Amino acid sequence: MTKFDRQVGVVLQSAIPWNMGSHMKTTIEISDALLKEAKKTAAREDTTLRTLVEQGLRHVIAQRKRRERFRLRRATFKGKGLSAEARAGDWTRLRELAYEGRGG
Repeated sequence: MTKFDRQVGVVLQSAIPWNMGSHMKTTIEISDALLKEAKKTAAREDTTLRTLVEQGLRHVIAQRKRRERFRLRRATFKGKGLSAEARAGDWTRLRELAYEGRGG
């Protein structure tokens, strides 16, 4: 790796399908150790660094899309709502009631 590579990062072309017109060039900065390992992996697999980076990005994006959205479970309690004391109070009083007897 040259001094220039460390200063400006590695220039890669992003994966835009051929039918969308063209490829886009971009610069990314990655650690020297990661770049060295990526180059070794690309050589071992007889592929390019660009292909390796594109595969990695596709994998991460697909994995994040598969994650389910967080849904708050329904947490209701049987009762008749707030007590009269809580209904009449402001936020400071509600806090006091919530921590009453708990050292708050």
